[in-house]
Amino acid sequence: MIDHIGIDVSDYQHSKQFYASALAPLGYKVVAEYGEAAGLGAAGNPDFWISQGKATKPKVHVAFQCSKRSQVDKFYAAALKAGGKDNGPPGIREDYSPTYYAAFVFDPDGHNIEAVCHAPK
Repeated sequence: MIDHIGIDVSDYQHSKQFYASALAPLGYKVVAEYGEAAGLGAAGNPDFWISQGKATKPKVHVAFQCSKRSQVDKFYAAALKAGGKDNGPPGIREDYSPTYYAAFVFDPDGHNIEAVCHAPK
């Protein structure tokens, strides 16, 4: 089981604002901050960290699990509003599985950020 993951970002304040907004529909918020490093998570558990540095290369793909499809929709809308770039609107990805409902956005550094729900509806 993965406890947490961290990525470097090129503009800490911009990325912190992006992730706080994009992940809010999933119950995430900034729960820890040390200098130019922020831990975001739900229920007080910072499981996703960003830190000022050179943007991680190669680009990463991080998928956040959702319990409801509506969370995927809200993530996608919030991420685009926060400046993310579309990389696949909400919908079923039958190539992955019949219930794989996901949306994909590129963050400010070009990382592929996904929200996914495996529930049947």
